[in-house]
Amino acid sequence: MVHIITDSGADFEPDELTNLGIECIPITVVFAADEYQENVNMSKELFYELLKTSKDFPKTAQPSPLEFEKLFSEYIKQGDEAVVITLSSALSGLYQNAAMVKQSMEYEGCHIVDSLTAAGGQRLLVEEAVRLRDKGKSAGEIAAELEDLKGRIELYACLDTLEYLYRGGRISRTAYALGTVSNVKPIVHVTRDGQVEVVAKMLGMSRGISYIKSRFLSKEIDPDYPLCLMYTHNRGNAELLAKSLEKDGYDIPENRLVNVGATIGTHVGTNCCGIVYITKK
Repeated sequence: MVHIITDSGADFEPDELTNLGIECIPITVVFAADEYQENVNMSKELFYELLKTSKDFPKTAQPSPLEFEKLFSEYIKQGDEAVVITLSSALSGLYQNAAMVKQSMEYEGCHIVDSLTAAGGQRLLVEEAVRLRDKGKSAGEIAAELEDLKGRIELYACLDTLEYLYRGGRISRTAYALGTVSNVKPIVHVTRDGQVEVVAKMLGMSRGISYIKSRFLSKEIDPDYPLCLMYTHNRGNAELLAKSLEKDGYDIPENRLVNVGATIGTHVGTNCCGIVYITKK
């Protein structure tokens, strides 16, 4: 049997994890002295409520290597294989932790994939891993296909503010200062090496959405893979993007609008929207 493991940065809901047969390592979110774990004692609704009402800026903490040890030891006993798809190694130490535990336990049947992305991008890789598992592919075959696929993932998002990225240490003071002009909405892109970079600044969310759409339409999209629209708490912005894409012939199902959770929400705040897609080879 092949087990698919990811972390809560992939933004699956608890029922989706169950239905798809995915193991999820929860990431810890800290508000002052209070610690929460995504999908354990913190829902997305609770996170955004705390984000709006708490005086303290949230922080995230990566899971202990012990979390991987527990799962790996169980799978080794069962003689099973595993594929682990982690949040970008440029954003978290999850990949390094999983790789270290795999090596220390000499778990040859485990294959670890650094997604080099997050949120919807990570989600697309996990969904593809599930599809390949259900087709009977081995862990090694799944990991090899994901390694090829991840280089074709594009993620663009329009943020309401750069404050959270700056306070979380993800961008420089200079980048933050340049993006603080009234009503300017920064556009971020996840690079091929898994970093977050500001690629444009648009006046207002509607122009930000138009920019994201223009980047999407400029690419050759692989129709074999679904799109994913993302939002942080405010679904309305993602719905505006979906309606705009409909005019160009893209029908976005309701379940492809994904609410981004605490792992990424901590660093971007509310009212963001974005798109993730896979380009042709």
